Amino acid sequence: MSMLTPPGMGGKYRITGARYPRMRRPRNRRRIVAAVVGAVAALSLVGWGTLQLIDVFTGGGGRASAAGRAGCAPRTGASPSPAAAVALPKPGDITVNVYNATKRSGLAKQTADELKKRGFRIGKVGNADAKYDKKVKSAGMLLGAPNTSEGPFKVLATQVTGTSSGADQRKTQDVDLIIGDAFKSLTTKADADAALIALTNPSPSPSASKKC
Repeated sequence: MSMLTPPGMGGKYRITGARYPRMRRPRNRRRIVAAVVGAVAALSLVGWGTLQLIDVFTGGGGRASAAGRAGCAPRTGASPSPAAAVALPKPGDITVNVYNATKRSGLAKQTADELKKRGFRIGKVGNADAKYDKKVKSAGMLLGAPNTSEGPFKVLATQVTGTSSGADQRKTQDVDLIIGDAFKSLTTKADADAALIALTNPSPSPSASKKC
């Protein structure tokens, strides 16, 4: 081995002449991997920080919008409380006088008997006065004191479809049902009961529907 041969070469590389073999420094792979990992971590931190700033300046609108799109939840405080039940008299608290203003005989008694089965109190039954006889073209006319339209009229109207109404100067709280030419029969009991329930328990306002 020549004295000019670098130590550790084991005689593999020999110096011949004035030229020396080039010695490459081994690449430091660990440094390269560490640099890549550090760059990824830095980009992740920058992205997370950007999202935090967006939430701060928008009041968390990003998350709220995503939640709204996913569940389409109603706006907080937008739904009103259910409508309160309306206080109306019960059928047993209403006295109904039934008069027949048509050419069909026995219609007043037949109608009065059915109303009695449905819980109404029946007063007078007979033919209508000349003022109304053969002159009521609707299914029926409800007649009573001026303050009966907000209570007894509404309840009795659930039993007869297509009635008109009027007021006179009576002082009592009884109500007249004057049967007119368009009358065929009372509303079925099931339909009348459903109408009465809807009347006493109105549905919530449409504004309670959720907004997306």
